Amino acid sequence: MTANLRSGGRILVDNLVAQGCDRIFTVPGESFLAVLDALHDTPAIDLVVCRQEGGAAYMAEADGKVTGRPGIAFVTRGPGATNAAIGVHTAFQDSTPMILFIGDVARGDRDREAFQEIDFAAMFRPLAKWAARIDEAARIPEYVARAYATAMAGRPGPVVLALPEDMLRDAVEAADRPRVAPPVQTPDPMAVATLVDLIKDACAPVAIVGGAGWDAGAAHHFAEFAERVGLPVACAFRRQDAIPSMSPVYAGNLGYGPNPKLVQRIRDADLLLVVGPRLGEATTDGYTLIAPDHPDQTLVHVHPDPNELNRVYRTCLPICADMREFAELLSTWEDEILSFSSGAEAHAEWLAWSDPQPSGAALDLGLCVKALRDRLPPDAIVCNGAGNFSGWFHRYWRYGGYPTQLAPTNGSMGYGVPAAVAANLRHPGRFVLSPAGDGDFLMNGQELATAVRHGADMLVLVIDNGSYGTIRMHQERDYPARVSGTDLTNPDFAALARAYGAWAETVATTDAFAPALDRALAERGVRLLHLKTDVEHLSHATTVTRLRGRARR
Repeated sequence: MTANLRSGGRILVDNLVAQGCDRIFTVPGESFLAVLDALHDTPAIDLVVCRQEGGAAYMAEADGKVTGRPGIAFVTRGPGATNAAIGVHTAFQDSTPMILFIGDVARGDRDREAFQEIDFAAMFRPLAKWAARIDEAARIPEYVARAYATAMAGRPGPVVLALPEDMLRDAVEAADRPRVAPPVQTPDPMAVATLVDLIKDACAPVAIVGGAGWDAGAAHHFAEFAERVGLPVACAFRRQDAIPSMSPVYAGNLGYGPNPKLVQRIRDADLLLVVGPRLGEATTDGYTLIAPDHPDQTLVHVHPDPNELNRVYRTCLPICADMREFAELLSTWEDEILSFSSGAEAHAEWLAWSDPQPSGAALDLGLCVKALRDRLPPDAIVCNGAGNFSGWFHRYWRYGGYPTQLAPTNGSMGYGVPAAVAANLRHPGRFVLSPAGDGDFLMNGQELATAVRHGADMLVLVIDNGSYGTIRMHQERDYPARVSGTDLTNPDFAALARAYGAWAETVATTDAFAPALDRALAERGVRLLHLKTDVEHLSHATTVTRLRGRARR
């Protein structure tokens, strides 16, 4: 090579560095060896080697959530890409910036069903904001810059780029692109003035916040405004850290199993100020809590993507704006809004709802969450996947400032442990907690090996009821006492964790939990508590016996 020629792999890594990439999550493949070779001489990028591509993709998605810039994953073609698809789907539904790079077959072998060949642009087009293939090494800087811009602009989301292995070995000249930033979308002051007038005229306004483009600045400024005027603030599904839970106007979360008093407050609202959420199926209880046409309610929808406004919901006042810009303008707006008492009332209702009472279970998860709450710092990051186990944390945990919750809004199992690894690597000074169900944990529990290898400091709770609990709950509602396909046979999770090199204990009673937790907190590194629970207590709100009793009536 001459001084001006670089391989495609080298150009790609150089341009990732130019865009601010400092960490890559990967399972290595022979299809992108040129990239791995370039990373060998790139200390600016921390290469996190994972044990399955789904775990790598989840880590990249979680990293994108935490940083606001695309999380980066590299996987190989065929099986690697299909495994990683789950993380792309999560990033899409969660509005998270992420870029998945896939090593691809050589250009000359395309369309022959070569080894592990897939048309990745076609495969990922429904799952990503943009999916493409880079055929010319000289254009890598252009594609990388566009990928970053696309992933962050408007409603953030994932981008997928396929990399033919021979293209990555080509030696060419290329002009690198500078770091790109998302365009700043300032809100229309006239629209904000109209919103303030609507709030002044409202009798029962409620805000629903969190989602696309939300960040710590948006959280701070919106809480400042809401507290000043006494506006009740509910958080969208799994966006419970959009403002701190202990804000005097925090009203709780929507989604599965919300506070009935909050549900009624949403139904009774005459003005709904929705800042960030899409108002998806989970947040709106199947589009019934807030109907797409919402008769007798004024809907103000603030979102960074114009394509989302009026897409599903009839919007009385659409405002297309960056979340931080909107919240900051609103917080500094000089208004004469008389303070509402409903914010404090809603917060008092949430405090009562989030105070766990004894359930009678041998291992009472509500009281376990309270013990955790009493011991962990308020900025602890809670990372969970999907399952009924998460309901105890959604109800009883008190989330601090943004970001303190990493949880997939697409209901994806196996997310918590990989997300915890990414969160700990990004914020090594903060406490990271990963509660996981037994079914949820075994979908990506192998990433404990990644956590140990990279020196992660985190606590995993495996909540083991020997069942796919969420499905069992629906099964008992629809087909009571006809259990089919939901029972599980589990390993000794504490022994499994110790085999990976983690500290671990098993807990079977409420009284034993706090002392075991204290012992775990005295340790460093990866720790795991195996909590053995009874499937009778299917969720924080119901039991098998209660569900069967309802069915008999």
